[in-house]
Formats: sequence, structure tokens, C-alpha cells
Amino acid sequence: MHAHPDDESINNGATMARYAAEGALVTLVTCTLGERGEVIPPELGHLTGAALGAYRRQELAAAMGELGVADFRLLGGAGRYQDSGMTGLADNDDPDCFWQAGLDAAAAHLVAVIREVRPQVLVTYDDNGGYGHPDHIQAHRVAMRARELAADPAVRPDLGAPWEIARTYWNRVPRSVAEAAFARLDGELPGLPFEKAADVDDVPGVVDDERITVRIEGGPAHAAAKAAAMRAHATQIEVAEPYFALSNQLAQPLFTTEYYELVRGEGAGADTEGASTDLFAGIGIGEEGEEGEEGEEGEEGAGAR
Repeated sequence: MHAHPDDESINNGATMARYAAEGALVTLVTCTLGERGEVIPPELGHLTGAALGAYRRQELAAAMGELGVADFRLLGGAGRYQDSGMTGLADNDDPDCFWQAGLDAAAAHLVAVIREVRPQVLVTYDDNGGYGHPDHIQAHRVAMRARELAADPAVRPDLGAPWEIARTYWNRVPRSVAEAAFARLDGELPGLPFEKAADVDDVPGVVDDERITVRIEGGPAHAAAKAAAMRAHATQIEVAEPYFALSNQLAQPLFTTEYYELVRGEGAGADTEGASTDLFAGIGIGEEGEEGEEGEEGEEGAGAR
């Protein structure tokens, strides 16, 4: 579950590529088209509003092609919820923006996806949306609420049979990893096309290391797929591996190992570094939901493996 096109590739690109390559059905749900995003390339600077949203939808499709993800959807359909803009702007008050959406009404759209796809794993942001953006906070709220509603047989039977998601994870970055990566960046900054570096606290979801439950190492192929997917979002991201920058032109690390904190459900045993290396470890056939049928596994809001 992600707020805008590009968030999925930055946060979960290597994870999505890995599970898609392994044969999982990875379902991405994106909440807005990012109509209020700042455009980086001068030649695309004319794109604003609906025109930018339409262009970013094409970028999203290209990025999913790089990651091997065939099932990607917009919450409630294209244009149902608009980008809310950055915190504190008048855009936050637009009645059509995602920030102003009724929680249960927005969650019902995700309930329909969950009950259709019947995932074992849900991935979303923490309660601060990773870094405080209104759309990210709302995406967290909608995802967590939809998880509850989807499992309740009394809620919207017209949206399908109830389904209980086995595990819910939040996107994370361990602080030690972020600090080490920024230390390397400081030494390499003179050779990059970016004048300044971001700070560790600019990275969404940085937490103390002991909160990390799962570590997904992309490996060369999945790391390359993530970088390619990020490049596909050219209006929003400039990539200079192993770094990238957003419209603020502040360099930050491109993490090809991705991290998660388990917040709902029972976890699997850790490896020698203190974290599992599989979002689905220990989830067996018939354990993924209340139906107890032979199921398949998935992630990113909904999916099957």
C-alpha cells in the first residue's frame, strides 16, 4: 500500500522484484497519482495537476514492468483520490484529496482487493507515514483499518468473503545501516551530480536496529530491477547508483536491502543477524487466513505466491 507512484520503488522495489521473480502474485495498491508532485526534468516541467497524474501513471506502469509486477491498482480507481500535497499546505483542505477521505469509505476499496486476492502479508507505512506526509499517514490508516474490516464477516459481505491477513509489516530502515550509508555518501558526494546530501532523519522509517523483524537482500538482479524502476519515475527521482535524489536535489542512499517491522501476526525465527530473511517464513499452507484452504502467499497490500 503506497501513497504515490514512486514510493513503491523507493521503499520496496527489491522486495517486490524478489517475490515476483519467485512466482508470487504481488499486488500493489497506490492511493493517488501524485498530481501535486514537483517535477525534476526541465523538459517535463510543464506537467501539473491531472496531466502530471496521467504521466506518473505511465511511469508507474513502466516501473512495475521493471519489477515484474503485473497486478497494480489505484485505490478506488484512477482519480478517486487526489494528491494532498505536503504538510500544512492549503492543498490538504481540498475535499477531493486523499487526506480528506473518509477512513472507512477509503478502506472499503482496499477491503475489496484484500478479499479478492486473499494475501498472507500486508506491507504499509508506520503511523507517521514514515516521514509525516499527509498521504502517507492516510495510507497507513487506510491499510490498517482495511486489514481489520476485511476479516470481519459482518462488514460489507457484498465485497466478498472475509479474509484475515496473517502478517502486517511496516517499512523500516535500521539506524545503523542508514548512518553507515550516509557516512559513505559524505565521502563520495564530490563525484555525484548532487551538491548536497540529505540527513539520516530525512529517510522514512528509520528506527533502532532491534525493531527490525525481516531483512530482504535484493541481490544483484533485484537491486538492478529496483534502480531501473526508480529511474522509470523520472519526474520524481534522479538516480546515480548507489544514490538518488528527489526534487530537493539532496543525495541519499539507494538501499537494495530492505527492512521491515512485524506489527501484526506471529513472526518467524531470526537468522544469525537477528532478523528473518523472508516475509512469509513459517507461514504454511492452510495458515494464511481463516478459511484454512490451500492458499498462496503475497505482499504489498495483496497478493499470492
